[in-house]
Amino acid sequence: MATFEALYGRRCRSPIGWFEVAQSRQKSYADVRRKDHEFDVHDSIYLKISPMKGGMRFGKKGKLSPRYVDPYQIFRLVGKIAYELKFPNELASVHPVFHVFMLNKCVGDPTSIVPLVGLGVKENLSYEQVPIEILDRQVKKLRNKEVASVKVLWRDKLVEGATWEAEADIMPRYPQLFPSTPTLA
Repeated sequence: MATFEALYGRRCRSPIGWFEVAQSRQKSYADVRRKDHEFDVHDSIYLKISPMKGGMRFGKKGKLSPRYVDPYQIFRLVGKIAYELKFPNELASVHPVFHVFMLNKCVGDPTSIVPLVGLGVKENLSYEQVPIEILDRQVKKLRNKEVASVKVLWRDKLVEGATWEAEADIMPRYPQLFPSTPTLA
């Protein structure tokens, strides 16, 4: 009989094998949620960006920065779980081979992608939004005043992406969007 068993009347449960038990339990939980990703050559996929503390990516900082960027095409399969991507010339310095968990399949209608032609991206990866037209107008009544808002369709957005803006902010910056009011003589 072991000393512990003689003193306490039960067997000792040593923590020596607990690491393997905990690891197998965590693996069983993770395997339930895990799904195997398989892509074909020429599929469009999004590339996951690693978060860097305090770093600025694509004009946004911290939590607002995108997790995935541009749809890229798969060039070829490298091994069982890695893919080589086809990058544009601007990203020639980036190594093109990525693990399957860094990729996310691009599903959707390719016609709904807004073209970047004429967008004019600046050095800090920002751009100027240009309104196309006013879709709607509404007046909200507050206690002592009325606030006019207009629904603006932007050049780089679809109709679903139109936003409500204060008419007082939009009219001085973009007077061409508003029809000229007749003057009383």
